[in-house]
Amino acid sequence: MQGYMKRTVARHALTPSKIPLNSHAKLYHIKASIRPCVHTQHPAERLPVLRLRILSATMSTTSPVIAGPITDHCAQGVKHTGEPVGRVETIAGVETYISDPPAGTPGPKKVLLYFADVFSPLFINAKLLQDYFASHGFHVLGLDYFFGDPIQNHSDDPDFDRAAWFTKVRGLAKEATPKWTEAVRKIYGEDVKYVAVGYCFGGPFALEIATTDNVVAAAFAHPAALNEDHFKQVKKPLLLSCAETDGSFPAASRHRAEEILAEIKATYHVQLFSGVSHGFATRGDPNVENSRWAKEESARGVINWFKRFTDTS
Repeated sequence: MQGYMKRTVARHALTPSKIPLNSHAKLYHIKASIRPCVHTQHPAERLPVLRLRILSATMSTTSPVIAGPITDHCAQGVKHTGEPVGRVETIAGVETYISDPPAGTPGPKKVLLYFADVFSPLFINAKLLQDYFASHGFHVLGLDYFFGDPIQNHSDDPDFDRAAWFTKVRGLAKEATPKWTEAVRKIYGEDVKYVAVGYCFGGPFALEIATTDNVVAAAFAHPAALNEDHFKQVKKPLLLSCAETDGSFPAASRHRAEEILAEIKATYHVQLFSGVSHGFATRGDPNVENSRWAKEESARGVINWFKRFTDTS
């Protein structure tokens, strides 16, 4: 990490004390030398508050709930600043954000499947996070299973039917994701180490793929819509990146998830961050030191977890 900080400072011609508090250079802009980003001092842009109804359509009717339906926290947070370095391509009929590792990255090819929260992988925060993961040697791909209709498109619509929207996008995502993951494997090959991470809405997709042999490890942060079977069927190492305050995944649910993972003798690790709430890993406020640290440490934890299982033969 110390070496990484030195590289960041050199590229931005700043000393550590001069890096603005709202700068994402320390975490998200390793590729700044390719397309430099300019950071300015200004208040963080808070995302509109969307009041969400209880969306029971997300939950299993046969297995006890562990992570509840999406809540107000799922649509709140801060919009980040920076210049993404990835690109958008269409894979299996789905727009996909793709961020590649630095040229000459040593070792076997590694692919990270990114399952986004309700703001989609094409939201600026998600793009910057995916770029960070790519900078650590992974080909990162995030599918837009919202098909151009993320939650923020409706922030100014007083008549927005959120329950109907969620039912629609959940159906689209469940139908599109298996075909997309199969297409990704055809593009990148079978001799590749795949991993998956899911945030909020994307949590179930990361857990579901962790029940297969299609990845070597998985992770999630502040998940929604999970049941006990998701955890009982886990076959691959799992990282849980959790908030102290989380309406969808409260302490009792987290403890039950840990119990199940221990019972099945899974390989797992739990990160727990105080003073933050659901959404901290993707929409935390970079102007608040604790929120910024938790957001960045969560990302570091995810990528180091994946390196543990992909950097070995």
